[in-house]
Amino acid sequence: MISWIGAKPLTHKKHLLDWNGTFTEAQKEAATQLVSSIKQKRNHLNHAVCGAGKTEILFPAVHYALNRGLRVCIATPRTDVVLELFPRFQKVFPKTNIHALYGKAPKQTGFAQLVISTTHQLFRFENAFDVIIVDEADAFPYTYDQALQKAVHKVKKQDAPVALVTATPSPQILAKQKKEKWGYSFIPKRYHGHPLPIPRYESLWSYDKAIQKGRIPRKLREWTNEKLSNQEPFLIFFPTIQLMEQAIPLFQQLDERILSVHAEDTDRKEKVMKLRNEQILGLLTTTILERGITIKNVQVAVVGAESKIFTSSALIQISGRVGRNAAFPKGDIVFFHHGITAEMDEARNEIFRLNKEGFGKNETP
Repeated sequence: MISWIGAKPLTHKKHLLDWNGTFTEAQKEAATQLVSSIKQKRNHLNHAVCGAGKTEILFPAVHYALNRGLRVCIATPRTDVVLELFPRFQKVFPKTNIHALYGKAPKQTGFAQLVISTTHQLFRFENAFDVIIVDEADAFPYTYDQALQKAVHKVKKQDAPVALVTATPSPQILAKQKKEKWGYSFIPKRYHGHPLPIPRYESLWSYDKAIQKGRIPRKLREWTNEKLSNQEPFLIFFPTIQLMEQAIPLFQQLDERILSVHAEDTDRKEKVMKLRNEQILGLLTTTILERGITIKNVQVAVVGAESKIFTSSALIQISGRVGRNAAFPKGDIVFFHHGITAEMDEARNEIFRLNKEGFGKNETP
């Protein structure tokens, strides 16, 4: 590794926050708590349900840090989250040099006071940042790879605070927050005031054998045709790339514009943009799109929800893709399964619990 030993780059203290949105009371409180933790150089956990407006909650804290000449890094385990966050921060911080770092990212010039990066790219830095924010802090592979967790501490300056942001904090994260007395924010309700959509179960017996024989199971075919007929965008999650690749030509017989994406797909950024821009109606995907993606009015199906890869937190995140837009606060989230698992029930029960907490015992969401 090569380290810079020259003069420290100059940082600016006049950054424009160009955002005209308004916070709910819960968002305002969470944003204030995060700023307070950064002022005190204290670690912080921002625990907020999918669709609570976690990104917007970061704006005041990032603005505060930048205007004090501090260098900020927003790190996340997933490239897709970087691609989602980068244009949003460029828009609200139009006079700030921001770099987005991920595998095969284009070359970017100048000194970036704000860096949005995958956790893998943090190996580029050492003792470089005054504030670290880890978005989707419970996501694979960050939670399973201690090298990535160590990288977060390697890139921060000695007294720099670390803020974790997630809708599904692991028991380990929650325990560490309590033990080390971090700052803590909790938002159990979406910004638009509507409840989280509740997943429904649909049996899909021997779905893998049907697909291998060149046939989409009837319930899945009917669900897809209904979304195509209604002109509703949709995501269909598969447990393996192999099964998804066997399925994609069958779905393209229903509509040739249906595409598929996975982690090694070099065109996945463009495919997601096509879905967002309504150029296509549907994407088949692995868990790579379980978080960090917002598509207006998207409908979601999980094929093989009983598979081990679909943990309760993954299923909660997948369910959280639905109903995020204030104009379309409802939507369909269906778990197609070959047997109901404890993880499926745990995910569904947690969504019920969050709705109950967000709306109160006497309110019916």
